[in-house]
Amino acid sequence: MTLDLAAFSPRRLAQRLGEGIDGPLLALSLCLAALGLATLFSASYENPGRVTAQVANLAVALAAMWLMAQIPPQTLMRFAVPAYLVGLALLIAVALAGEVVNGARRWLHVGVTRFQPSEVMKLALPMMLAWYFHKHEATLRMRDFAVAALLLALPVLLIARQPDLGTAVLVAAVGFYVIFFAGIGWRVLVGIGVLGVAALFPLWGMLHDYQRRRILTLIDPSQDPLGAGYHTIQSTIAVGSGGITGKGWLHGTQTHLEFIPERHTDFIFAVFSEEFGLVGNLILLALYTLLIARGLMIAANAATFYARLLAAAVTLMFFTYAFVNMGMVSGILPVVGVPLPFISYGGTALLTLFIGVGILMSVHRHRRLVQT
Repeated sequence: MTLDLAAFSPRRLAQRLGEGIDGPLLALSLCLAALGLATLFSASYENPGRVTAQVANLAVALAAMWLMAQIPPQTLMRFAVPAYLVGLALLIAVALAGEVVNGARRWLHVGVTRFQPSEVMKLALPMMLAWYFHKHEATLRMRDFAVAALLLALPVLLIARQPDLGTAVLVAAVGFYVIFFAGIGWRVLVGIGVLGVAALFPLWGMLHDYQRRRILTLIDPSQDPLGAGYHTIQSTIAVGSGGITGKGWLHGTQTHLEFIPERHTDFIFAVFSEEFGLVGNLILLALYTLLIARGLMIAANAATFYARLLAAAVTLMFFTYAFVNMGMVSGILPVVGVPLPFISYGGTALLTLFIGVGILMSVHRHRRLVQT
């Protein structure tokens, strides 16, 4: 038996690592992650260890992306139901025995670390709904959409109960995307919209006090400038003070005088806007637009109904992350605690996002039912 040393050559290793990797998706994701590290360095000048931790998070996320890119969508489909059921079980475990942090029960301890089970649902829910619609593709009826709505409502209600309104919005949105692309009629959507408006009044009574304050201060942040309106006021000041070209990297006064709250996580867009200005924001928007366009192109060319629904939902998840975060930092949406995709500090969200990128790569790699 002879050992083939050529199999371990750098060229062969690079080819193996490059299998299934979509160049444009990887380049766009890494560009966003690089901007995130640069902004995090400025936002966390008092705690440089965060940058090191985020680099480690990025390495883990890239490894997970590569693994997902190697798994065919048909194989992912087999895990859709178990993933959904495990996600529901974890959410129930959080409700019963989760750790309370800042008044919210969102975390579970696993060994020496903790994680948010709600993050699992950002991918498990679209996988489950895509599987369900794929199974009933030939005979889709209104009752199938009703079942899908129930499958969507269960995790959303459990997450909202924690309370975690931001994640609940994201999970609801990504589930809705699957239902929409499955072919639900416009009349039904209009009816749902009317019911949604009618439900606003009873839902208002179900909101927590801090959630009501966030919505009211969106209309007039100045009514509580040192309390519920503080985040919105300071972030909009930072965004506006950046001007056309920004104050320069590491020179953001709102950032370094510590006026911006949660500047390394939910409000990192305010740091970016202050230091890089309108020009930087346009570059950031261009990167997100190209990433979303690439994802939708992959979804349009998917080989199966399941892969098409899953790829479209994952792609629009990126859009929802960015839109909600930029909207709340700019003062046009309530503060709901949604990170800026690929930019904000945090390992769990970054892992979820890169797993989503890996799913898109898998769909693109297996865009033909019969590989040549």
